[in-house]
Amino acid sequence: MGNTSGSSLEELSACESHQWYRKFMTECPSGLLTFYEFKKFFGLKNLSETSDAYVKSMFATFDMNDDGFIDFMEYVAALSLVMKGEVQQKLRWYFKLYDVDGSGCIDRDELLLIIKSIRAINGVDYDMSPEDFANMVFDKIDINGDGELSYEEFVEGIQNDEMLRKTLTERLDISHIVEKIQGELKDNA
Repeated sequence: MGNTSGSSLEELSACESHQWYRKFMTECPSGLLTFYEFKKFFGLKNLSETSDAYVKSMFATFDMNDDGFIDFMEYVAALSLVMKGEVQQKLRWYFKLYDVDGSGCIDRDELLLIIKSIRAINGVDYDMSPEDFANMVFDKIDINGDGELSYEEFVEGIQNDEMLRKTLTERLDISHIVEKIQGELKDNA
């Protein structure tokens, strides 16, 4: 978690950029990352249908021009966001990711789906069930009680609740996947 704003190639050091470019071009010599290659790239295998749907949503949020591929600049922007983005930028990305149906609001089922998917990918046991966690989130931040979280409710609620912010930025984060790949890059350098 850094405090760098924006999400561009300049935010990664020259050495990091070179390493990421080498890994990117080794994994997808065409320069375009497909969904299948995306999963392979991040070591995501044998996912449940729910987790696979979450990863598809993640892929779609990184595919900024909606062409079905992630090119190197989209890849760098995504890495920069995950590794160095400000909380506000990450919350905007999380909201877009969690809004599975693109309605502009997150309902309880969407949040529950995402929580279950991330937990399956992370492979970590938690104190609270996904259902209890989703209910707790809605109890705390669904200000108008309509059963949906608007972007404003989501951002304000997460920013104003330290436990939710910590949970979202630590337990539900995917930066551990990026860190794992960084470790592989250093080992292979």
